[in-house]
Amino acid sequence: MDKAILIEGYAALFGAPDLSGDVIRAGAFARSLKAGAAPMLLQHRSGAIAGRWTRLVEDGRGLFVRGLIEAEGARKLVALGLDGLSIGFRARLWTPRVGGGRTLSDVDLVEVSLVAEPMQPLARFRTVGAAARAA
Repeated sequence: MDKAILIEGYAALFGAPDLSGDVIRAGAFARSLKAGAAPMLLQHRSGAIAGRWTRLVEDGRGLFVRGLIEAEGARKLVALGLDGLSIGFRARLWTPRVGGGRTLSDVDLVEVSLVAEPMQPLARFRTVGAAARAA
């Protein structure tokens, strides 16, 4: 029996510019979250399922996520210090920002990845514990 790793953190933060200058507004994920859960990927690689998100919700700070890292390779990377989060999305409604980037008001959330270097440097997760899972 392997142990899944329980993690939680913020995949996006409202009002905080990322490295490209994009700023996400509160409510930007609301429509997308109603449509269903997004997959947990490793480094935005299609098909590289790291585990599953058990909670994705907007709160006053940003997009809060909680999930179980189940893939052995992903668990090993977390043990080595991987702690970044990054969202894969399509912008639906946005306006340009002075100086570069966009203010994102509505996005289609495609996936949330575990990454080494997040575009939003504050998008990090922490390990909450381990959960038993069937082999």
